[in-house]
Amino acid sequence: MFGDIGKMMKEAQALQARMAEAQEEIARIEATGTSGGGLVSVTVTGKGEIKALRIDPSLLKPEEAEIVEDLIVAAFTDARAHVDGLVAERMQAVTGNLPLPPGFKLPF
Repeated sequence: MFGDIGKMMKEAQALQARMAEAQEEIARIEATGTSGGGLVSVTVTGKGEIKALRIDPSLLKPEEAEIVEDLIVAAFTDARAHVDGLVAERMQAVTGNLPLPPGFKLPF
């Protein structure tokens, strides 16, 4: 019985180490999303922070401000979806076959 507990503790420690490593990797992830056929692009980090924003000069007209705003939001949403996919892949690699309840998200 105690052997099982010891084994579980070792597995938990190994998982904790892998989680810490994964969180560091996630912080370094970057993904770029685009909208408007590439007229607007946003680069987002694994933490969801905007790292870069590019707007094609053809959009920089006062009468098109609302369109540009919408395109920025769409590009950010696209980038965030890419980052979420990369994070999910990394976390799946870390947790392996660990049975987690549906909807349970890591890192905590």
